[in-house]
Amino acid sequence: MGGRLRVGQVYRYASGKDQASPEVDGFPNFHHVTHSPGLKRALLERGINGMAKVSAPGGARRPAIFIRSSPWKAGTEQTPWHDVFDMDNGHVRYFGDHKAGLSATPGTTTGNATLLDAFDGYQGHTPEDRTKATPLLLFRSVSRNGQPKGHVEFCGLGVIERTERLVQWGGREHTTFVNYVYDIALIDLTAEDEEVTWEWIEARRNGAVADSAALDLAPKAWREWVKNGNSALPRLRRRVARAKVTKVRDQRPQPGSPELVDLELVYKHFDGRKHDFEALASAVAARVLRGSGHSYVEGWLTRRSGDGGADFVGRIDLGSGLAGTSLVVLGQAKCVKLDNLVSAEQIARIVARLRRGWIGVYVTTGAYSEPAQTEIVEDQYPIVLINGLDLVRELRGMARDDHGGNLTACIEHILAGQETVITNRRPEEILLE
Repeated sequence: MGGRLRVGQVYRYASGKDQASPEVDGFPNFHHVTHSPGLKRALLERGINGMAKVSAPGGARRPAIFIRSSPWKAGTEQTPWHDVFDMDNGHVRYFGDHKAGLSATPGTTTGNATLLDAFDGYQGHTPEDRTKATPLLLFRSVSRNGQPKGHVEFCGLGVIERTERLVQWGGREHTTFVNYVYDIALIDLTAEDEEVTWEWIEARRNGAVADSAALDLAPKAWREWVKNGNSALPRLRRRVARAKVTKVRDQRPQPGSPELVDLELVYKHFDGRKHDFEALASAVAARVLRGSGHSYVEGWLTRRSGDGGADFVGRIDLGSGLAGTSLVVLGQAKCVKLDNLVSAEQIARIVARLRRGWIGVYVTTGAYSEPAQTEIVEDQYPIVLINGLDLVRELRGMARDDHGGNLTACIEHILAGQETVITNRRPEEILLE
């Protein structure tokens, strides 16, 4: 059984095609990762490499198509076109394999015929039709050790959204010829940590495995596309923002861990004491912002009523003199049960208060939902999120630095001065201090 192909990983594609070694020249070995005992090797010898179709219970299916783009060839007589790989926005524009001087009818060359056949499968009207659709596994050649050949970067899993016939020029005589170009949507692999398991492709290569059984091994977004069709592609397309989202489980302490003990202590201490928790959140936010190299000034806590969506106010100073500026920081603090999720709607309350030159900080004992994080990153909201796990890690650091590791003493010290900084001043007044 093979391994996993990871988006952004560079693999060694050596001419010897050794399948036994996990690594070659310090890079993961493509032939090892894609090894299927008893079956032919997966190859990237051409730009478009279609695996041979197999006879399955529901009819013939092609296990996968491997696409390889060679940027170092772009603009040459043999390859006059320039493929486009916009991985951040999940889009690839890939040119077919018809070339100047060929007498073959456009669309009948091996690569174009393979992709056009696959395109028909992507247009299936029912989930049953789309179950047979062929996965596109996309790679591009990258230079390593001064060599343009022998190394490939995995760029993701795709489906063809659109095909187009167009006229190009090329060859020694710079003559025109007709070729195909393919617009490919890269599928979101966030649920699989940006990986495609080779077990899925192996199942598709096994003629005894039904289409539906092979589909069970596919990435989540691929299964959703099979179920809902091309109308679902806008939400299933790969976005870098989604790749930056932290899973909920990674925002929470592990069961039985010291962090969980600390977080439970914090929650019990502040449950029902909203304003006290705001003081703690303000201190933690200050430590986080200063820890990233910023000059941060703590301001004040807002009064219990009429806070307008902000619980504490601070200021970040950047540069100095004419080469400096300051940003207002609005903070929101929520002491909630440890299994609670903060939603996008809850975060929107503080985002709505932000003006030009202001940023937000949200501190909670819970975690942030993945849709909320995606919305924040994609809409480029200027807000810092501090979850329960981060909260107790910062508190533990403060306790270690100033209170001999005594977390309770650290909390009591923070609360001791809170009454003197509670006010109903306008946030922008922090810029005058």
